[in-house]
Amino acid sequence: MNIGELVLVAIESIKSNRLRSFLTTLGIVIGIAAVIAVVGIGQGGRAMLMQEMEKFGTNLFGIWVNYQEGETMRPGDLQMTDITIIKEKVPQVKYLAPATYEKMQLRGEKGQKSVQIIGTNADYAQIRNLKTRWGRFIRSDDAAAGRRVIVLDEKTAQNLFGSGNPVGKRVMLMNNSAVVVGVIKNDSSTLGFSSQQIAYLPWSFLTRLTDRDIIHEFQGSAVSKEEVEPAMNLSKKILERRHNSPDHYFAYSMEQEMEAANKVTGIMTLIIGCIAGISLLVGGIGVMNIMLVSVTERTREIGIRMALGARRRDILVQFIIESIVLCLLGGLIGIILGYGGAMLIARLAKWPPLVSWWTIVVAFIFSMAVGLFFGIYPANQASKLDPIEALRRD
Repeated sequence: MNIGELVLVAIESIKSNRLRSFLTTLGIVIGIAAVIAVVGIGQGGRAMLMQEMEKFGTNLFGIWVNYQEGETMRPGDLQMTDITIIKEKVPQVKYLAPATYEKMQLRGEKGQKSVQIIGTNADYAQIRNLKTRWGRFIRSDDAAAGRRVIVLDEKTAQNLFGSGNPVGKRVMLMNNSAVVVGVIKNDSSTLGFSSQQIAYLPWSFLTRLTDRDIIHEFQGSAVSKEEVEPAMNLSKKILERRHNSPDHYFAYSMEQEMEAANKVTGIMTLIIGCIAGISLLVGGIGVMNIMLVSVTERTREIGIRMALGARRRDILVQFIIESIVLCLLGGLIGIILGYGGAMLIARLAKWPPLVSWWTIVVAFIFSMAVGLFFGIYPANQASKLDPIEALRRD
């Protein structure tokens, strides 16, 4: 018999035991579907994360103080004059802003709210790509003129003043009032603060409120993606020289952040995919068990085939092909279910489904390999049957 005839015989055998064949392939179906869905969802989630991070721009960087164990934050580690000097001496730096963080209670016409306060300057809006719904962001002259102004995000503005435009109204904070000069759109870039309500103050105003001259970090953007490394490294060196503190500062770019996030999500997808792949092993063992049962049930059929001239190799190939066909059918169903599941979950999560062609090809080849591997032993058992003993079986 040629390969085509053997495939037809395998299909007829599967048709004659449809329920058993379906239950046999169920493990393969679940395994293939789970692997494709997990990989597709993982790739889609990773692409969505990268898209969100790219909204900030790949030319961003941050500089922090590299505190050693036992050290505490102290005034003067980062200073406003540092920003002026860095922007003068490092042409690769386009924008540079201080960032000081405080938690405060704000009170408006409709009530009060605990809000994350960020003390910064005009460059911060350019670095973070903040878009205003009403009014404006902090300007350079706000600090110079000592203005008590505040910029709210939309959630905070709604909590404090309702749904209208609050620009020009006053907010109370730490027994001081500040005039609302702008409201930031909710969809603006707020990486790291997406679940918090935020308000922005001129850094000089915040230091007067808290009586603390501290900057937690510098945030900056380079003139281009290619200039990020020299921009942050030169800025770091200037700080070390100005403060006579070698290795006291730490710089990190958005590109490095994206690489780290990409690596972590890739590892997690691989781990979950491997766990899902365990069901393929279980499914393969099920195929082997059922094929052994099939050999026992078809002993007389095997004996007749051998009596009519079938060689041991023919019997071996017949049962191997039957096992492979069984697993391929399960693999095809699993591919369809896995792709559909990845599409559905991606749509619900509102991110792009990315089921690559190589994932489907690998799943298809793997299902065939499972059929071959777990079909060899039952096929070998069938080929070793003695024709005379086989014909005696009922």
